[in-house]
Amino acid sequence: MTAMLEVKDLSVAYGKITAVKGINFTVEEGQVVTLIGTNGAGKTTTLRTISGLLRPSKGEISFLGKRIDKAPAHSIVTMGLAHSPEGRRIFPRQSVEENLMLGAFARRDRADIQADLKEAYDLFPILAERRKQPAGTFSGGEQQMLAMGRAMMSRPKLLMLDEPSMGLSPIMMKKIMTTVRTLQKRGTTILLVEQNARAALKLASHGYVLEVGKIVLDGPGSELLVSDDVKKAYLGED
Repeated sequence: MTAMLEVKDLSVAYGKITAVKGINFTVEEGQVVTLIGTNGAGKTTTLRTISGLLRPSKGEISFLGKRIDKAPAHSIVTMGLAHSPEGRRIFPRQSVEENLMLGAFARRDRADIQADLKEAYDLFPILAERRKQPAGTFSGGEQQMLAMGRAMMSRPKLLMLDEPSMGLSPIMMKKIMTTVRTLQKRGTTILLVEQNARAALKLASHGYVLEVGKIVLDGPGSELLVSDDVKKAYLGED
């Protein structure tokens, strides 16, 4: 497998507070890789920095062999790296279809865009049924489907998902995680930040555990699931 994303010695600060402290990790092509940790561990900050919304104070980020840590966010999207943010961030007054089309803002081939719109509707049939409905009238789970569909409209090689199951019912969470696996099988590499550590590690080829801005443990998802340290700290097991 080829390293699609490489993060080297990455540090990110908010003023005098360093939120991410010299972390290193890679995402190989075709993998689901997860970052787990408690609130404030630096997971969301890491994703926001990779996508160009924040600037690192130190370190390098490479995507498909090219440095992106100084690139603007819109150019990172056009390279094939999309970010579905925490809290969904849909446009509530816009229709479902308008939200999806905004995900393709940097693309020009209308035929390809329409094909991907159809694929989003195939993946999430509820979006097709309610395509003209204002997105703000959707439930949390439906808004999460919309946020993921919008990110996929940029046709990413790597999709970053930040807390996709937050606030969702167990049934909806299971559907979202099933969709993550479906996207991987269709050829999309996934970097997943997820509060439900058990669900994330079951999906993950590899996992990294963050504590107060540092990676303290990493390994295959299947191994982290049975790690005593992980079970005690993140899975609610003694």
